[in-house]
Amino acid sequence: MSLSELPSVFDWHADAAGDRSGIPVWLRFDAEWYRARYPVAEDVLKAGDYPSALEYYLRVGQGLGHSPNKWFDESWYLATYADVAGTVASGEWSSGFQHYVLHGYKDRSPHWLFSEDYYRTFNPELTSFVFRAEGVANGYDHYLSGGECGYRSGSIFFDPAVFSYFSGRPGSADAASARSGGDRFYPEYGQFLGSAPGFADRCRTSWYFDPVWYLDHYPEVPDLIRGGEYGSALHHYITAGQYKGYSPQESFSEEFYRKKYPDVAECVTAGLFRCGYDHFLTAGAVEGRIPAPDVSLAQYASLATVRADIESGLFRDPYAHWIASTEKQDARFCADDLDEMDAKLAFCRLARGLAQGAARGGGLDFTCAGMPVVSVIMVLHNQFSLTLMALASLRDNFDGNIELIIIDSCSGDETVHLERYVHGAKIVHLNYNAGFLLSCNMALDSVTSNAVLYLNNDVRLAPGALRAALKRLQSDPRIGAVGGKIIRTNGLLQEAGSIIWRDGATFGYLRDHDPNCPEANFVRDVDYCSGAFLLVPAVLAKNLGGFDQSYCPAYFEEADFCVRLIRKGYRVVYDPSVVIEHLEFGSSTSAASMSLMQRNRRIFMTRQAEFLRHQLPAHLGNTVLGRSRRSERPRVLFIEDRVPLRTLGSGYVRSNDIVRSLARLGCAVTVFPINAHYHSLGRIYGDFPDTVEILFDRSATDLDGFLEERTGSFDAVWIGRTHNLARILPVLHKNSRYMPAKGFILDTEAVVSPRLLMRDRVLGPGGPRGDIEEKLRAEFECAYFCQQIVAVTTQEANFVRRAGHANVSVLGHALTTRPTPATFSERQGLLFVGSIIDDTSPNLDSLLWFMKEVMPLLRETLGDTVRLTAVGFRTPGVDLRGLREFDGIDVVDGADSLREFYDRHRVFVAPTRFAGGIPYKVHESAAFGVPVVASNVLIGQLGWKAGRDLLSGGEPDAATFAAAVTDLYRDEEVWMRVRCEALLRVEADCDPAKFDASVEEILEAARR
Repeated sequence: MSLSELPSVFDWHADAAGDRSGIPVWLRFDAEWYRARYPVAEDVLKAGDYPSALEYYLRVGQGLGHSPNKWFDESWYLATYADVAGTVASGEWSSGFQHYVLHGYKDRSPHWLFSEDYYRTFNPELTSFVFRAEGVANGYDHYLSGGECGYRSGSIFFDPAVFSYFSGRPGSADAASARSGGDRFYPEYGQFLGSAPGFADRCRTSWYFDPVWYLDHYPEVPDLIRGGEYGSALHHYITAGQYKGYSPQESFSEEFYRKKYPDVAECVTAGLFRCGYDHFLTAGAVEGRIPAPDVSLAQYASLATVRADIESGLFRDPYAHWIASTEKQDARFCADDLDEMDAKLAFCRLARGLAQGAARGGGLDFTCAGMPVVSVIMVLHNQFSLTLMALASLRDNFDGNIELIIIDSCSGDETVHLERYVHGAKIVHLNYNAGFLLSCNMALDSVTSNAVLYLNNDVRLAPGALRAALKRLQSDPRIGAVGGKIIRTNGLLQEAGSIIWRDGATFGYLRDHDPNCPEANFVRDVDYCSGAFLLVPAVLAKNLGGFDQSYCPAYFEEADFCVRLIRKGYRVVYDPSVVIEHLEFGSSTSAASMSLMQRNRRIFMTRQAEFLRHQLPAHLGNTVLGRSRRSERPRVLFIEDRVPLRTLGSGYVRSNDIVRSLARLGCAVTVFPINAHYHSLGRIYGDFPDTVEILFDRSATDLDGFLEERTGSFDAVWIGRTHNLARILPVLHKNSRYMPAKGFILDTEAVVSPRLLMRDRVLGPGGPRGDIEEKLRAEFECAYFCQQIVAVTTQEANFVRRAGHANVSVLGHALTTRPTPATFSERQGLLFVGSIIDDTSPNLDSLLWFMKEVMPLLRETLGDTVRLTAVGFRTPGVDLRGLREFDGIDVVDGADSLREFYDRHRVFVAPTRFAGGIPYKVHESAAFGVPVVASNVLIGQLGWKAGRDLLSGGEPDAATFAAAVTDLYRDEEVWMRVRCEALLRVEADCDPAKFDASVEEILEAARR
């Protein structure tokens, strides 16, 4: 091979001339590096046998398996690509590098620490159009030409940010060494590959490999490195260790993982994964699997801060987050709880500091101009600084009219001069200590608003707490009291609503738990809520005469008060959006408090004996049953693949609608995901009614214990998707004694067998076709367990019946028409909405077909300016490079709101070639007033009339589809007619009221 044999686009002549502009970094021959790396070459060159290192490499080095620079690894390339190694051995290519330069650069990886597929998949915006515009040859060229400066990564084992943190920390002995080995445009990657011997083994390059532990644990590896066989510990692990069963770091045991999960071991043996760690990083970490003994990620992954960091992209998975917090010793994730005494002292110290500020700032103004929205009763006995902090948080919390009524029960501190600091309040100073109860009743006589809030002086309200409580109180005239989530100063729960046991004892639900745990974050009716924050309609409080004076001076008065409300038919509601920080016992100074509690408990048992008889016995096993007041409506466990967020598409919108419908019907709903996925809590809670319990921190591995824990908690179980029922059926059998005898519902979402046969007809068989009847029987073999089966269309219900099940109901979609206002002339472009879950997704197939077959025809008729916008959720790691290579498409990876897209585009396209279920995207597009061109596959599922409700794109057929799009795109009259007819069809087919009625019928049918 000579220089002239290389293609001009990779012109090595420029290297000799010193002009390297436009030449990929990986193509440049590095003479200095080459001579240092290969001593044999240095000896020959010193002897003058060759004019240059490049000439020696071309004539001799290639044949010896030398690499031309640090960016390309010849040995690894040949070992990885056996076809190339064969052609090099036969003399077709002089080296693996020659193959890469001429052909391999397009889709193969050049180095063990860089994957072209990984780089392009996790940076989907980097298309061939981008590369051409920037003048780069491929992903590796882009990476080395500056892409890494954006802290992109070309390998899961090399994160520039992590490497930079460990190699360049201030004071690090390796910092200077790291900087000296770098390059201008590829600093971290270049530093690592070009570092001095031993440097690469002193610091991490990612959260997934620990070189120090690896070398210490495998003492033979340092010898191999010293012998020149490997350049570093990471080099050894990636190229050899993972294939030999080595573990990458202390927190992952290859041996343990394969033994604990036999399915993984089978996959590794079959060659589906390189090792158990490969499986763990691909799927196991997000599935919640255990990486090593005593390393459980489930609880850690449920922390709100962890989930938020993963959702924002700071970490790939909870395992990396855990490693990072351990390495960095981040106090936010310390396993040890904050000492409560220290937390209380800090709370009081903060209050004292705020009190000084209030004295200088002119005080707090509670002057009430006009009718007050709420009357706040606060009873004081000393604790001046705490009082000011509580009042400051109240004033900051709510800017409406507050009638503040304060009873100072014989304080001896600065509280006696409270008027200097608080203006506009009704303050009564008593010359005796009347106690909490009598003081509250005294203040009640002064209340003039419609709502009264009993508020302790040792609390601090979270933003929006009072407004949220008022909104809840006003939402239902049957609500007699609203309480909130009370958090102690150590950051753990004091209570999330409280339970009254049969013996009169009380129990704060979830005490000492994380306030972000799912069990604490849904609205429910409870036995009582703490008087530290208790909002009540004023008329009810007065009719009841306030607190019962039998409980003077305090304790059990709020429990008795709530019971009296319940006995009169009112609800006591716990609302987790009402958040209060409480200095527990901060207001109690009585040495005889325990004795007083016992006395008042006996009074409570006597006065409320009839109520207590129907309460649960005092036992921790009854906690889940006792946390909510029992309703006549069913309690439903809703099981799905994952938490069904609406932005996910793929049937999850419909599942979300079912949950919403059950909540509207008054059911107590618990959502249990089979697979663990990580989303911010704000995103999760914002997508569901606040009465729904969403167990975002659970997965299939927890179901066994969960069903036993929730014995007697459910009246019905709604299981989404047939494959989920098949997966959990053994667990359901095992735990049947803890569950209802009937009330099981299988929601098929989509019948899979016909779709797979349809896919085989389109793409070619992916396996043995078999008989449709046989496939249907196999698909629904597990359905016998359920009393009711739900199909999404009449067509699919018939498939279920063909499988031998007659107990089938049909439940479609729930949609309200909301046509977007833009006119025909104000819109342009085509729109596609649909999720891409994996590489075999029908949505991905339809987009690829449309861009390849239909878009060229459309550009001939509509012009080159016409573009398709494809919007939808994409599972991380799904490769969209093939789609993005087409000109004329804009891919939007998820969107919080689709309305702006529907308002901007003129025609919606649904070129699906194989699918099951019912196309929500067509219903939604029509509901937003965007006319649709759909394939006959979807039209058949919808049962709509082609030419009236939408236009047909054939089976699909490219010419037919293009012609239909052109008609809609050009003819405003056709566009308006189809738009109007489609809106009418959505109103008829997707009426939410009919949807709710169907859900209730299904639920009742399953329970009969």
